[in-house]
Amino acid sequence: MKIEISGAGNLPQTITLAGERFVIMPESEYHRLRATAEGNEPVLPARDKQGNYPAAEALGASIARSIVRSRRERGMTQVELARRAGIRPETLNRIEQGKHAPSVATLERLEQAFAIDKRSSRHKP
Repeated sequence: MKIEISGAGNLPQTITLAGERFVIMPESEYHRLRATAEGNEPVLPARDKQGNYPAAEALGASIARSIVRSRRERGMTQVELARRAGIRPETLNRIEQGKHAPSVATLERLEQAFAIDKRSSRHKP
């Protein structure tokens, strides 16, 4: 296997393995870029001394992450999902940012909106 390392000045350092080029960067930069690419999903709260997450905060972040990921998997915008669920886009935005805890009724509306999208995508050629 041939390994080639290159990069100088302001250019990123790269490594070529088996003909494929990879960029070498600090791990912290990788995590920053990944978070940006994921649209900054709500982060889980810090763990306590026993290694556990605070239940309510972790549940809220987990629900928000699930909504964001489901919406993105379907290629929907916040406005489109909010319209289908019958909620305000501002409300959905606050839910996705983890700033607002959705009611059970709101979660049911979002679930129905996702289910409708799933059914309609089955009928597309």
